Amino acid sequence: MALNFANNNSLSAITTLPASISGGGMTLISEQTASSSSTIDFTSNIDSTYDVYCFKFINIHADTDNQAFTFQTSTNGGSSYGVTLTSTSFLAYHNESDAGSGLFYANGGDLAQSTSFQQLCFSDALGNGADENACGELYLYNPSSTTFVKHYIARFSHNSQGDTSHDSFPAGYFNTTSAINGIQFKMASGTIDGTIKMYGVL
Repeated sequence: MALNFANNNSLSAITTLPASISGGGMTLISEQTASSSSTIDFTSNIDSTYDVYCFKFINIHADTDNQAFTFQTSTNGGSSYGVTLTSTSFLAYHNESDAGSGLFYANGGDLAQSTSFQQLCFSDALGNGADENACGELYLYNPSSTTFVKHYIARFSHNSQGDTSHDSFPAGYFNTTSAINGIQFKMASGTIDGTIKMYGVL
């Protein structure tokens, strides 16, 4: 029985896909790096181009000790932030000394029909030490819809002033049928360092 092998030399010569074929995956839209900044705002390119927007957070660091990392959205291009939202949150944690660990619902990390900023890193707040920062991602679904509310989910790995590793899971929805076209990230108080990248998801 003869073995047949596919000759893929022609495939290796392809450098671009035809316009009718989607490449899938994520497209980097915007990137911002903060250095002692009060906020990081994305107020353009959040529209109907993509059904899902993903934000990647790299080494988010508080300049003031004992702070929560938070976000809110806007329906007026960033003129104001405070869209009504309801959320839930839970986390797992483990201390460096192995003295404590657990999994629990984070009562302080949820909101009920509130216009406050939502915490992305909760429980023990972020410290301002070099070994106290956060990395994670946030997905915002169909923000340009004028029919449905806007759901989001996030996951963050962060270490706190208590030398504890946290795996945080905040999620919820913005209770508006207006299009969301702006999003702001900040510490509960003080300034912020770090990089945030915004992607469109096909």
